[in-house]
Amino acid sequence: MAPFSPQIFDGKFPPLPSLLGELPSGIFAPDAGASQILSHLHEIIAQRSLTALFQPIIRMRNGEIIGYEGLIRGPSNSPLHSPLNLFKVARAHKLSVQVEHLCRHIVMAQFAQSGLPGNLFLNVSPGALVQPEAIQGETLRHLEKLGINPQRIIIELTENEPTYDYQLLRNAAMHYREMGFQIAIDDLGEGFSSLRLWSELQPEYVKIDMHFIQGISNDPMKLQFVRSIQEIAEKSGSIVIAEGIETQAELLTIRDLGIACGQGYHIARPQADPKTEVADDISKTLRRDKVPLAAQKYGPGKKSTTVFKLLRESRYVTPDISNDEVYDLFVNDPQLQALPVVSNGLPIGLINRYSMVERFARLYGRELYGKKSCTFFMDPNPLLTEQDTSLQDLSHVLVQAESHHLSNGFIIVDQGQYVGMGTGHDLLREITQMQIEAARYANPLTQLPGNVPINEHIEFLLQSGVEFCICYCDLDQFKPFNDVYGYRKGDDMIQLTGRVLSEHCDPQLDFIGHIGGDDFLIMFQSEDWETRCKTMLDAFSIASQSFYYNEDKERGGYYSEDRQGNRVLHPLVSLSLGAVKIEPSQYSSPHQIASAATKAKKQAKKTPGNSLFIERRIPATFSWAM
Repeated sequence: MAPFSPQIFDGKFPPLPSLLGELPSGIFAPDAGASQILSHLHEIIAQRSLTALFQPIIRMRNGEIIGYEGLIRGPSNSPLHSPLNLFKVARAHKLSVQVEHLCRHIVMAQFAQSGLPGNLFLNVSPGALVQPEAIQGETLRHLEKLGINPQRIIIELTENEPTYDYQLLRNAAMHYREMGFQIAIDDLGEGFSSLRLWSELQPEYVKIDMHFIQGISNDPMKLQFVRSIQEIAEKSGSIVIAEGIETQAELLTIRDLGIACGQGYHIARPQADPKTEVADDISKTLRRDKVPLAAQKYGPGKKSTTVFKLLRESRYVTPDISNDEVYDLFVNDPQLQALPVVSNGLPIGLINRYSMVERFARLYGRELYGKKSCTFFMDPNPLLTEQDTSLQDLSHVLVQAESHHLSNGFIIVDQGQYVGMGTGHDLLREITQMQIEAARYANPLTQLPGNVPINEHIEFLLQSGVEFCICYCDLDQFKPFNDVYGYRKGDDMIQLTGRVLSEHCDPQLDFIGHIGGDDFLIMFQSEDWETRCKTMLDAFSIASQSFYYNEDKERGGYYSEDRQGNRVLHPLVSLSLGAVKIEPSQYSSPHQIASAATKAKKQAKKTPGNSLFIERRIPATFSWAM
């Protein structure tokens, strides 16, 4: 297999030129001083005069930086400053392998020197991956000198010509994984055979080419492509990274599609000394997300139930323990599923039973790795949680986290110090029990959450910092209906109202509660809440007709006596909805929000028949008196 030309730069490997024919005119042509350019390239190599830049890659759910892509630049004010030009010249003079090795060393050295957190995404061409010197561990030895754990390195493969020997490439990738590296495929959708590479290599990460990201918010075809890639990734176990995010609209679209990670100029530009946290506006944008109802449970004592309740004192190992010793621990204790690795009181990783046993079961697995430190097989990024974290918060984190954390369990710490382990099974048991307790606080007539969970959910939404709409729902002319038709019919009417409202809420986002009597509250997170409200009114108008006598339906009302004994015609029961859009920064308490909703409901009731009133004024115009 012919060696591929290696490049490390802004996620783009330039296509192979026809030697000097495709080089920029007037710069590299022989009559324009090609020998001077070659001399300049030799000087760059000899003096190592390249600069590494780092661009952060973030989790789309919260803006957390998971790592950095290592990029390269030539000397400033030089025709070889651009990596495109640098590698064109290197290829033309058969120096691309030497330049890639130099780039790789410079990027790794500066990454170590900067002390950046997370992983390093290291660009490597497929041809370079299968070179004998690479397979023999040259990169691994350099990492050891720099003090970088190979498990923090993701080899990012970008193809610049078709890959034919997939077996050789697959064996090389397996070899690198044995040494602790992970694999990423760059520019999915742009290369010659990236989907085949995905199938053959089964990479831990897949980066979608920026062509499909830029403008995705306005392009249905790109949207469908990225959605399809996400579906494949979910089934194959790969983590998707969207490259080239350059606008807020693209950022929000990628987030809402459920793509795990993102990278691009809108998030942060490549820098020699990058920040370890994203800008506040990016973090705020990503965190202002919908809050799944599963993240909030109800009942007294909810807030006092913390991770500490799940604490199990568990044996742990230190980094000096060998893999042979860890393996024996697993063999002698069939119930032991995971072992924390703790150094000086601080948890640094987690060893999964099945992962280790599987690695040892491979041919010569124990002979190769038995005497090595147990850190070789550990997951260096286990799920850590403080012991005072609420079970709801931990449950939400687990739902959003990668699936293996649920089976591995989580390490419980006290201000960062190791105290024990918790299991996903114990968490599920406690959450289930809390759900049973929550039923005690439901309205007995409709089984919808009552006043306690209603207030708790409003407070929860406020603390989460999400936008939502609160809608107060009230029946008009209900008391005379109850007097004329009886309380049983009245109860049936209330139950009908609860069903109609519930049927037109999003069960994953919208919360509906029953205050009591004929009063309900809905907290919408659905973007189409106004349409849902109008649909509720139409559905109630139709469904409630079955409650009346024919003569009452024909005359549009029913007679009853008032307190003075006068016979009065009352209109048929109607539904009034008063809605207020809640911007959390404008409200400080559930009481203020409930007062705003009550005021909107009173406005709605001034309109005869089924009605919707939307309060569109800013909160400063409200008088908070009931």
